[in-house]
Amino acid sequence: MSLSNTEIRYYDSNVLRLPADKRKEYHLQVDRLVSALTKRVHEQSDIKITKVVKAGSFAKYTILRKTNEDPVDVDVVFYISGRNVDQESLASLTQLIYDALIKLYPNKSVEDFEIQRKAATVTFAGTGLSVDIVPVIEDPSRAGYGWQFDIHDGAKVQTCAPCQIKFVSDRKVIDPDFRTLVRLAKKWRNRIELKPLKSFAIELILAHVLEKNGKKSSIEESFRDFLLYIAQSELKEVITFPENGRVFPSFTDPVVILDPVCNSNNVASRITEAERKEIVACALKAWETANFASVEDDIELWKELFGPRFKVEEAA
Repeated sequence: MSLSNTEIRYYDSNVLRLPADKRKEYHLQVDRLVSALTKRVHEQSDIKITKVVKAGSFAKYTILRKTNEDPVDVDVVFYISGRNVDQESLASLTQLIYDALIKLYPNKSVEDFEIQRKAATVTFAGTGLSVDIVPVIEDPSRAGYGWQFDIHDGAKVQTCAPCQIKFVSDRKVIDPDFRTLVRLAKKWRNRIELKPLKSFAIELILAHVLEKNGKKSSIEESFRDFLLYIAQSELKEVITFPENGRVFPSFTDPVVILDPVCNSNNVASRITEAERKEIVACALKAWETANFASVEDDIELWKELFGPRFKVEEAA
């Protein structure tokens, strides 16, 4: 017998989802940091920040609560104006942010956080919250858009943090359990340490499956469909969305998943052929386990996918 939606929602609410009190605490920490930093930045002329947007899984409400397997991090996008995208780099922009942080906190210690130079990351020791400050050079011609530099190869891609948040929100309108499915998939990924499958790719694959299959009445069936799609397609299909329009470039990467806000950005470009095969093999194995667990109505089999903390009701 399949897991009921009530049972899965119980697991999501009580084990996976970031609790409301923690979410509020993280918001306050980030807001204090952003407020202090933007005030410091406005006091000098080296860099002009026009707006700050919380982004990533925290802003999309798909973040997992912190465990040893599941780190907690918040992306904060700083939109910078008056900079030439062709003359800047990730290193130059993060150095500006880093210098502003050091001027703001010369001892590099407030609420026990550390400042890392490479990615302008602030880590709060008390909560374990990690805040990645992402510099984006603003595109004055398109609201919310700008150019972000890849942390691995330095290439610049156009992005729109508010648009990416809206993309997930729009899918939640179609399927109210969309965010639950994202958290389930991310937990499975973290459990087996399938690092090549990034969170953004998970969101987009699930959105693609939703578009292909429509909303299912069963959350469990939708999760199994996600695994089955990866196993059957072997991630060899080019994944696009209505937001991409009808014209987009071709790619030679083993896996192609277009960023809904930027047609020229393949969010899966760093997945190698060997990693594609690994993801497909893991998905097939997980689908077989999930299918068997559903037929057998066996909680212990579900724990193979999600770990020992998997539960669908309060202990007796």
